[in-house]
Amino acid sequence: MTTMPTTPEPQDDDLSLLLSEPFARAWAAPAPGLPRRLAERLGDRLARSLRAEQGMCTVRRRHAAAQPLGDGALQRPLYRAPADRPARPGEPRAASVVELQAGAALALPAGGAREFLVLRGSVDVDGEGLSLRDFLLLPAGNAPRLRSTDGAHVFVREADEPGAGRTLVRDREAGWPEFAPGIRRRVLWTAGGQAALLYRADPGAAVPGHSHGHDEECLMVQGELFLDDVLLQPGDYQLAPAGTGHRITQTDTGVIIYAHGDLDLQFNGT
Repeated sequence: MTTMPTTPEPQDDDLSLLLSEPFARAWAAPAPGLPRRLAERLGDRLARSLRAEQGMCTVRRRHAAAQPLGDGALQRPLYRAPADRPARPGEPRAASVVELQAGAALALPAGGAREFLVLRGSVDVDGEGLSLRDFLLLPAGNAPRLRSTDGAHVFVREADEPGAGRTLVRDREAGWPEFAPGIRRRVLWTAGGQAALLYRADPGAAVPGHSHGHDEECLMVQGELFLDDVLLQPGDYQLAPAGTGHRITQTDTGVIIYAHGDLDLQFNGT
């Protein structure tokens, strides 16, 4: 007897199970009563969606298991680069969300350049007080200490970024420069054609199809976003490797997104 996948919970809106077996074959098979051409088009669309998703790393916040790091400190891993191959352009060593309870402190070991973005609460990082959406980049070799009086969630990205110096961008001072109709963009730092960015998009805003010269990471800070056929919600993360692309980038709700990738998007057909 064929074992069926676990049935999603009633409030679980992750549709990825419907793109896996045995459902994939059922969607691809011509449905009784459908014109053959329509069935073929549906099958082609499904096949394209599955091929595109195979190259992506998508992590749902609710599915990212919390790992204890110390008293009052948890880590939700989002990505870790394999150690058995060279890094792709712009690929991080690791990305995670660190959750600190009120009064908790955490010492990180020395490593590569680290980016810190506050997603909730406030935290002191390496002697710098940070609040919501504040950003701090520390160059490689630092062993920072994190401490939160009232509790905090902090996105932490570690990578080998050449020439990255200490950079602080405070949310209340940075503003939101216009980037495209309905979209504003804040450049947090940039070097060698790649950048760390915050995007703020109005409901209904969209970005044309584009390809990636560097790995492109998207962390949902607020709102919902379609990346092709995948709906990302607050706390969700996707890494699209260099050489891949997105046909659809659109929001119905309006969003704030942390992104790390190309400073200049490579739009298809340009």
